[in-house]
Amino acid sequence: MQVTATTLQEGFKGYNNYGPWLREKYNGQRVFKVIVDGGFTCPNRDGSKGYGGCTYCNVDSFTPSVSRSTPNLREQVEQGMERAIKGNKADKFIIYFQPNTNTYAPAHYLKMLYDEALSINTENIVGLSVGTRPDCIDAEKIALLESYTDRFDVDLEMGMESIYNDTLNQINRGCLHDDLLTALKLVENSKLDICVHTIFGFPWETRDMMLAYADEINRHRQIKFVKFHHLHIVEGSVMGVKYKRDPFKLFSLHEYAEFLCDLLPLVRPDVVIQRLFGLSDRELLIAPNWQLKKSEIQYYIDKMISDRGIIQGSKYLAF
Repeated sequence: MQVTATTLQEGFKGYNNYGPWLREKYNGQRVFKVIVDGGFTCPNRDGSKGYGGCTYCNVDSFTPSVSRSTPNLREQVEQGMERAIKGNKADKFIIYFQPNTNTYAPAHYLKMLYDEALSINTENIVGLSVGTRPDCIDAEKIALLESYTDRFDVDLEMGMESIYNDTLNQINRGCLHDDLLTALKLVENSKLDICVHTIFGFPWETRDMMLAYADEINRHRQIKFVKFHHLHIVEGSVMGVKYKRDPFKLFSLHEYAEFLCDLLPLVRPDVVIQRLFGLSDRELLIAPNWQLKKSEIQYYIDKMISDRGIIQGSKYLAF
């Protein structure tokens, strides 16, 4: 199918977009994620594997300020639902444990938190989404998450970040790509929906190296969702300190959109794209500052994809 400006206006974007996928799955209902902070930390922050976290990370930059300012779990859920209803006319909700590593605790403690969040306005909750690291997943925690699948759709989101161990070491990730492969093996026949998160633009990775991420995603059929982010530099991160001392090359918006136009045709067509880019709060963002709102960035990328007739999976070669 040729993508045109008309098809873009009609909602066809040339890729398997999460928004339309949700609307189709839930019979036209407006489903929104409610972000909650369970008060977790990470193993490379608390000394278990290291200190300081990943060099690109200030956890606040990935969490909306409205979520950070409300410590009580129930209040976070209730207020998040209220905002989604008033601002987006939401019908149903996915409870999303996002900040830090949301399986980094004993299973009985995780169950207590998940149960509490899912007990609030339960009749309007359709899903549970849990963000974590691949080295904080085991059979017991997978079984716990699977225990909710008879009532909710459950997705497990793991940070792939890069497929290269050299990069993972340079960013103080505290785990290797083999840890992700081990976790993916554990969920190979699971009822869970698996999402992986990647970051593009580490300055030592070439374009070809980054395009190879698609092959790695494609070969794991259990991966249902992906989130693509460009590298951005934020206050409070180790990389932020280094960037201020000696700035390095980052994607411009045009360059990143062009990269996505090369990447998407390589990605398996059934993979659902939850996100094409990330955006931190403006007061924390150092670079790249594209001087646009989130909706404007989305439109810029979608228009380039449309103008160039890009179709997800058009160059995909099955293994």
